[in-house]
Amino acid sequence: MSRCESERYTVDHASGTRRGVGEDAYARQSGSHPDPAPPAPLALGVDLVEVARIGNALRRHPVRFLTRHFTAVEREQCGADPARLAARWAAKEAAAKALGTGIGAVRWTDLEVVCDPSGTPRLRLHGHAGAKAEALRLAAWSVSLTHTAGHALAVVAALAAPDAE
Repeated sequence: MSRCESERYTVDHASGTRRGVGEDAYARQSGSHPDPAPPAPLALGVDLVEVARIGNALRRHPVRFLTRHFTAVEREQCGADPARLAARWAAKEAAAKALGTGIGAVRWTDLEVVCDPSGTPRLRLHGHAGAKAEALRLAAWSVSLTHTAGHALAVVAALAAPDAE
């Protein structure tokens, strides 16, 4: 279990659950809180990656690095371009943050960033990432990628499905 000071919650990485800290969170966990909060309607993640870090990993262990972290479609679309791979790495980290799990509870290849025919990046969720998104009722995802020679940045947002009535 790790603690995120800025957002005042702890994350159980094995189950991917968040627990708030403080008296109100204790009341929710102990069952004395009258109404637990509904799932958030918006999940957001952002990540910044140094392109050189990805380039170094790619040079040291090209096959292992690519197959462990990227799907076949991602490898086909990016080739061995460190900047494009870094942008997808950042998107995977950002998506894991939006899921509230971080990498570890989900595999790198459970999070797939592919470009549609117009070049727009899309996020595909597989395995544990897909199950976690379904449990959180996160249905609509948006990904934004950018990079320079030195850095790659990704922002990932997801909206919860509306309540069925």
